[in-house]
Amino acid sequence: MKRYIIRRVFISLLTLWLLATVSFFLLRSLPGNPFQTETLLSAEVQERMMAYYGLDKPLYEQYFQYMGNLLKGDMGYSLKYTNRSVNSIIAESFPISAELGLRALALAVPLGLLLGVIAARRRGKAADYLCVFVAVIGISVPSFIAGTLLQYTFGVKLGIFPVAQWNSVWHTVLPSLAMGLSLMATLTRLMRASMLEVTSQDYIKTAKAKGLGSLKIIWSHQLRNAMLPIVTVLGPLVASVLMGTFVIEQIFAIPGLGMHFVQSVQSLDYTMALGLTIFFGAFLVAANFIVDIVYGLIDPRIRVAD
Repeated sequence: MKRYIIRRVFISLLTLWLLATVSFFLLRSLPGNPFQTETLLSAEVQERMMAYYGLDKPLYEQYFQYMGNLLKGDMGYSLKYTNRSVNSIIAESFPISAELGLRALALAVPLGLLLGVIAARRRGKAADYLCVFVAVIGISVPSFIAGTLLQYTFGVKLGIFPVAQWNSVWHTVLPSLAMGLSLMATLTRLMRASMLEVTSQDYIKTAKAKGLGSLKIIWSHQLRNAMLPIVTVLGPLVASVLMGTFVIEQIFAIPGLGMHFVQSVQSLDYTMALGLTIFFGAFLVAANFIVDIVYGLIDPRIRVAD
């Protein structure tokens, strides 16, 4: 197990290095420079700004300088926000995206798993069709459509919740619903399929033959084994949700990481876009690493060979 963890850590670090390297050169290959959008800046001033931020140096020098700073935990300064470091912007915006993601998860995970179990237990009946219908709607409707409909219905027409911004608990309801809908639908379909697959296993038939109750069979035998495929996708899903979604944050004017990422790419803010990409990549790699460890906790039969 120890050798496996060391190997996984090495692979994770290698993945992050490749991500940082590829992202660095791809961003630098975009046409233009970050200061061309500033119409009031003359060509001479733009050249001075490029020199001030070291963007006039050869690309390989910029790369090694950035990687050296990154090893120290320094992601540099934003090219658009004056005197604002990428680290400080992440520290300020990530809690907002994480709070939004946690609220969406608190809604989507229990409901998705519950609907999946109900659909599997009532296969071919009205409850199954209803749960599958809800899942199909949740997956088919894009998040920007769901968010807009929620804004119009509960914000504009009924006036129950605020349409946008992030100032109070009431402001979090609509974006959390919009974000959690597709996640709940995905988990419902996965849980239903996984439960149906487990139900046909011999050990379930043996448990029924022994006279065990339905709740006992579901909790002790079906649910635990059916969770394995769910854990596989739940790790990356949780990581992406906690990092915020670009569309939802844009629609609801939420000052999270998603909004900053979109703006940084549009304005060619190299350091901001690169820092957010690396931060998200590190979060995703960590989530996948945790998923591998959780496997052994859920199913004792899974062992990692040294």
